[in-house]
Amino acid sequence: MKKLINEVSAVVPDMLDGLAALNPNLCLLQGSTIVVRADAEAAAARGEVALISGGGSGHEPAHGGYVGSGMLSAAVAGEVFTSPSTDAVLDAIRAVAGKAGALLIVKNYTGDRFNFGLAAEIARAEGIATEMVIVADDVALTASGDHAGRRGLAGTVLVHKIAGAAATAGRPLAEVAQIARDVAASLGTMGVALTACTVPAAGKPGFELADGEIEWGLGIHGEPGVERGAMEPAAAIVDKLLAKIVGDLSLQAGERVALLVNNLGGTPSSELSIVAGSALRYLAGRGIKVERGWAGTFLSALEMAGISLTLLRVDDQRLRWLDAAAHTSAWPALSGRIAQVSVRPAPAEPERASGATLSREATLRRVIEAVCACLLKAEPTLTDMDQRVGDGDLGISLSRGARAVLHELDGYPAETIPGAVLRGMSATLRRVVGGTSGPLYAVMLVRTAVALERSGGSTPKEWAAAFSAGVDGLMELGGARPGDRTMVDALKPAADALQSALARQEALDAALKAAVDAATEGASQTASMHPRRGRSSYVGDRALGHVDPGAHAVALWLAAICEALKT
Repeated sequence: MKKLINEVSAVVPDMLDGLAALNPNLCLLQGSTIVVRADAEAAAARGEVALISGGGSGHEPAHGGYVGSGMLSAAVAGEVFTSPSTDAVLDAIRAVAGKAGALLIVKNYTGDRFNFGLAAEIARAEGIATEMVIVADDVALTASGDHAGRRGLAGTVLVHKIAGAAATAGRPLAEVAQIARDVAASLGTMGVALTACTVPAAGKPGFELADGEIEWGLGIHGEPGVERGAMEPAAAIVDKLLAKIVGDLSLQAGERVALLVNNLGGTPSSELSIVAGSALRYLAGRGIKVERGWAGTFLSALEMAGISLTLLRVDDQRLRWLDAAAHTSAWPALSGRIAQVSVRPAPAEPERASGATLSREATLRRVIEAVCACLLKAEPTLTDMDQRVGDGDLGISLSRGARAVLHELDGYPAETIPGAVLRGMSATLRRVVGGTSGPLYAVMLVRTAVALERSGGSTPKEWAAAFSAGVDGLMELGGARPGDRTMVDALKPAADALQSALARQEALDAALKAAVDAATEGASQTASMHPRRGRSSYVGDRALGHVDPGAHAVALWLAAICEALKT
């Protein structure tokens, strides 16, 4: 274990000493691990409800980082991943509560509920008006089940912020408590870990992850999650997390949310930005408006690499509370407003002459239009297939790409067909088709274009070789191979069959039919394959018996090409 600490037994007091020393707005209660606002007495005298949170340490900047005007009045720090004692919570209540009383904001962990709850009982018996709100925003766990209930995760910070703004505005205790409860009920959070973390007192990670494995749906105390799976691109991870949150909150198109992208401790800022961009695209694609969004370290699990995503349903009043001033060391200075990214036009791609004839241009156009028409017609079928084994968006994505290609087809540089047309199609798809389909088809087209430009593309054999090169490019980018249950299981057999048939001097019609037959057979075989790539890998053996929709789409558009080229 390598950690920048002095002694394991002194981690929490040493940490709080440094925090308070660098923030003149904070004080420590003598002989305790309790952080309080330096102006807590003045705030109580003004009639502000005191807000108290806390729990085990190891989640920094929570909770001491949110103590200050506009948020918490005090934070009670327990040992790492261990609830503070009842007496410590009671000391915090006595220190900061005035006539307006105190609200305890507690994450749903058994030790925290018991200790904060008992402290609230004692405080009320002493005449201190005290309410308690439980935050249980973890959507990875069902609301009921064989467990202690949904855990409180990073969404708790948004409860701190909104309740703090309401308290600063002078709202009474009962109202502040109800506001906090309503916010907690409008939250959803789910996380994914790339690594485990090490509690100083334990000296070793809480669980083991192999290379290429990630842990879905974990809490914030180093415990394993609800499912272990293979590492996926950031966009795929974001899609799965947000799909679960959106479904849990029953969010519909047109609704408004705040987004929190939370670093679990060891994730670089660059990766947080990638995740944030993917999250904004996912939500925009479903018509959900992100009114405010932040990315950073809000509630961590020591040095764990990974993230959690939180959505909060918002209205105008909640936005005003989120926008209210908060003077703490951890709440971000940025407003959280979502901006349209300002970009300059990119340089035009160089044109590449190929000496194409008008007849070749007309043939290629006929093929492109046939493929697009095929994908538009197949949208319902592909969507239905993808809903059984994926997230249901393949048909929508491919039809979106087909519409965009048809719309921009006249703008592709006709005098440099075929290479430039395929490059133009690639640019269109990578711009308008999200998820994994867009980049995979885009790389296949651009690799095919390069091969055609080198060979001239004047014979069927040159086209077959270029198609094979495009498939190889797709496989290199996506990492899939035949047998992984992806579109490759249709593409690779088709490319091989086309080249083999032409090498045997078969007519073009027969060679194309051989390619279509090979793609159709390859797609059919995916129904008996265990998924190792793509969204179907999340469903595991439940995908068995269902043809992979991406492979089926390949067989469809290859058949459309065959029909369009019949002589």
